[in-house]
Amino acid sequence: MDYESNSWIWEGVYYYPHLFGGLMVTAALLGLSTSYFGVIGVPYLPLPHSWYNLGVFRKKKNVGKRRVRVYMDGCFDLMHYGHANALRQAKALGDELVVGLVSDEEIVANKGPPVLSMDERLALVSGLKWVDEVITDAPYAITENFLNRLFHEYNIDYVIHGDDPCLLPDGTDAYAAAKKAGRYKQIKRTEGVSSTDIVGRILSSLKEQNNREDVKPQDECQSKVSHISQFLPTSRRIVQFSNGKGPRPNARIVYIDGAFDLFHAGHVQMLKRARELGDFLLVGIHSDETVSENRGNHYPIMHLHERSLSVLACRYVDEVIIGAPWEITKDMITTFNISLVVHGTVAEKSLPSEKDPYEVPKSIGKFRLLESPKDITTTSVAQRIMANHDAYVQRNAKKAKSEKRYYEERKYVSGD
Repeated sequence: MDYESNSWIWEGVYYYPHLFGGLMVTAALLGLSTSYFGVIGVPYLPLPHSWYNLGVFRKKKNVGKRRVRVYMDGCFDLMHYGHANALRQAKALGDELVVGLVSDEEIVANKGPPVLSMDERLALVSGLKWVDEVITDAPYAITENFLNRLFHEYNIDYVIHGDDPCLLPDGTDAYAAAKKAGRYKQIKRTEGVSSTDIVGRILSSLKEQNNREDVKPQDECQSKVSHISQFLPTSRRIVQFSNGKGPRPNARIVYIDGAFDLFHAGHVQMLKRARELGDFLLVGIHSDETVSENRGNHYPIMHLHERSLSVLACRYVDEVIIGAPWEITKDMITTFNISLVVHGTVAEKSLPSEKDPYEVPKSIGKFRLLESPKDITTTSVAQRIMANHDAYVQRNAKKAKSEKRYYEERKYVSGD
């Protein structure tokens, strides 16, 4: 094992004077005995292993070691915690994660119309804590020409994709070139969620909303069952998404709350603005029951733990309260040492209520209304899908078949 051989000596003398005094005396005696007797050699005396543990002898730093760059692409339309978890896994396979964002034109040609624009998808992807760089207008299929660009222009070492197959319209593997080059690595797909599933939930939810009076109780129940979340939340997944750090002493803690349903670009930009107002951003995420009571029975579309993971994945968020109360109390402000409560000018319409949920922070001068950077809302995203109802129903029917085939044929894949 190689160790540094300069500054550690003086640091050792300073921090371990008795240890180094003994070493110097021993060395002097051994040197004297060797010079006096001449022919007598000094045997090799290895240093006790415990001395290395003292930190006196340190490993050489890998100065100049090349950082491993990995690439993962996708449409990232209706971005969800499954996308975020895929990018988290991809980042773990290297030092820097470069994300390729497929163009709108390529999505239309291969999958159908995207729900979110390129700018909105870019805001979502670049807002993830694991993403270092984004390549816009990436091709849907990684051709040999584009692969060479990745290797030589972007210095990519490996191309990453999930264990679910990604086929082109002609039935060929979209990652065949990367596999052939030996520069392909696979990660585990996050079970229980997909963009297809979310579109299905939206279509079902809005159908119930528009036809509630005509829906029979048994039909309503069946509809909810058909689009219930299959996500199984675990404490380990929450830990993987969390920063694991609390606020430092005297930190200015900013609090913002909401449903954060169908996490979108408006959420990302709002969280960024809120974070800029302090040192630590605490986000309160309302429970499913709270959202339904205040927004209507057809909300939320995504469930509490799904929404929590999407918010935790955002680079501007430090901590979340899972199941935050609708009304902000003085006790809550004291408990979390909140310096400022903020709320955006653009938000979902709530059902009429006698009490202002922000009454307390307003009364003590700890509330600020922030101008929302975008006018996008969960409802406006859902309405885009309804506006292209037939196209999305057709797309979902096709995708549902491949999803069903995947789950029927899938096998256990280690790692997450």
